[in-house]
Amino acid sequence: MKPSLIAFGIAWASGNLSAQSPAWQPSPGHTQVPIWPGVPPHAQPAPGPEIVTTTGSDHLVAGRPWTYISNVSQPTLTVYSPTVKNTGAAIIVFPGGGYQILAIDLEGTEVCDWLTSKGITCVLLKYRVPNTGPAWNQPCGCDLRTGSSRPLEDAQRTVGLVRFHAAQWGIDPHKIGVLGFSAGGHLVAAVSTHFDRREYPAVDAADQESSRPDFVVALYPGHLYDYDKDELFRDIHIARNTPPTFVLQAENDNVDGPSNSLIYYAALKDAGVPAELHLYPEGGHAFGLRRTRFAITAWPQLVETWLQTIGIVAR
Repeated sequence: MKPSLIAFGIAWASGNLSAQSPAWQPSPGHTQVPIWPGVPPHAQPAPGPEIVTTTGSDHLVAGRPWTYISNVSQPTLTVYSPTVKNTGAAIIVFPGGGYQILAIDLEGTEVCDWLTSKGITCVLLKYRVPNTGPAWNQPCGCDLRTGSSRPLEDAQRTVGLVRFHAAQWGIDPHKIGVLGFSAGGHLVAAVSTHFDRREYPAVDAADQESSRPDFVVALYPGHLYDYDKDELFRDIHIARNTPPTFVLQAENDNVDGPSNSLIYYAALKDAGVPAELHLYPEGGHAFGLRRTRFAITAWPQLVETWLQTIGIVAR
């Protein structure tokens, strides 16, 4: 069944709201840094100020509320350094939310807590959302007038920035990966297949660095399967030099069905790209790292093993 695009994004925010506050801030000791030195390319004013919302008791994940950001028009990155011995690897995290909100803790800061405990630098990207208006095309995640994707521009810029600052941040420039959930899963697919050219004019030396991730983790990704044409969306151009990719999804995901992962994985294999797919019968959508009774929520251990297999971290 074709999932509702409303369910893919806005419905995340349904339910009683327990708290709202303006502008998200990371935990003490961490600072979010604007990724653009001036006005972002293809800037679009948000319909209001940035707002942080925590869900109420009727919209919990693993028995706990979660927090999301809306009206993001000024993208930032926040660096979380390893809390144990540094492996040199880094992962840029793209929270999901249908390109309309960002699940900033469930699919963001909680991921960084896990990665830094494994010796991996986590870079949390707060990319631009919502992407709305008469020219915004939700299926392709792009603006129909310009063909541009503001989230993709932010993602490309961030990969370049991390590589540019690798020595400063204790990162191996050849071990920089991306990890994304839901719409963020589409974004990791996009940035890993659109590294031959920037979607925006270069603004400084960081844009001279490669925006190709060294590896990709896509978790319950959406926007990959064109239900109308029964094919991979045209904005995903997989080639042999697409980075090694890990994909995970539940068969009963009623927001982004398994066809997204299946067609993506098949295209990766057809192109000769090293890829690993994990498909579970149960688990649903948007569970992040929170453990439940479903086996799929043990996925972080699978990713850890995969990173060892592809040589990103030592066995």
